[in-house]
Amino acid sequence: QVQLVESGGGVAQAGGSLRLSCAASGPALNKYSMAWFRQAPEKERDFVASITWRFGRASYVDSVKGRFTISRDKAQNTLYLQMNSLQPEDTAVYYCAAKTSDTARWDYWGQGTQVAVSS
Repeated sequence: QVQLVESGGGVAQAGGSLRLSCAASGPALNKYSMAWFRQAPEKERDFVASITWRFGRASYVDSVKGRFTISRDKAQNTLYLQMNSLQPEDTAVYYCAAKTSDTARWDYWGQGTQVAVSS
């Protein structure tokens, strides 16, 4: 059982930066992949980026490539999302998620953190 707690959301101006954190707890985190999803008002929850906990292999949705960076600190059991060059369309609730590497479904979710970007 993995528990996830996000922090770091807030308000930024267009072109600004924010860093989200997700504290992870649970056994054998090296067996997991971690990800960030986001959900804008009245829209579906969408994938943003993922990373394998053990090897740090990352992937991104096209719309954030070159602007967002996902990383993890294995010593602190913390997942990060560095968001630069923020745009109003990045406004959403951001969720941290986890799954074991041999499944397709993201089974574990944090409570979400709000990010608002003003133009």
